[in-house]
Amino acid sequence: MSLRVWDEQVVPRLTELCLRAPELHELRAVTCAGLTGRVLEIGFGSGLNLRWCPPEVTSVTAIEPSDRAWGLSEERRERAGTPVERAGLDGQRLDLPDDSHDSALVTFTLCTVPDPLLALREARRVVRAGGRLHALEHGAAPEESVRRWQRRLEPVQRAVFAGCHLTRDVPGLVEAAGWHVEDLDQAYVAGTGPARPWTYVYRLVAG
Repeated sequence: MSLRVWDEQVVPRLTELCLRAPELHELRAVTCAGLTGRVLEIGFGSGLNLRWCPPEVTSVTAIEPSDRAWGLSEERRERAGTPVERAGLDGQRLDLPDDSHDSALVTFTLCTVPDPLLALREARRVVRAGGRLHALEHGAAPEESVRRWQRRLEPVQRAVFAGCHLTRDVPGLVEAAGWHVEDLDQAYVAGTGPARPWTYVYRLVAG
């Protein structure tokens, strides 16, 4: 199997399987709470956040590079009461007007975007003044012992999961992109034990 086929056909299915785990449902629900109006979602994936979008969300502008992931989202989009439009493939370069959205959402995506700062700055440009960024991401753990394993495992992780990093400082990236973190929770996903290098998550809201 070629690397291209693996990245384009297999990785989206593996990602969808891992990220629909029941222990992530509550985290997604809390992350999506408070979203309003027209929402920009960078890394729409297979649409796992749609069920958690509150009634105040009027539409979702989906940025998703994978045709396979977009196809996997079809049933969720059909069931959702919220209109969804796929409006681009690259979160680093959005063909969207300034100040055109009320909120932004990014979940388990900044680990894979080649330049997460650029993507976060694009979201900052597209979201109107007073709008909020809601994020749920995995990244660098607080303990040096776990970070050492993250650094060791990261080359394999990037090769197997289409560039996914384990060591990114998510709040630091958000702040560096011009957002101000207003609410932040960070912890290991419950019950993950030996999987700690992969399961330290940040949930935040920034304005």
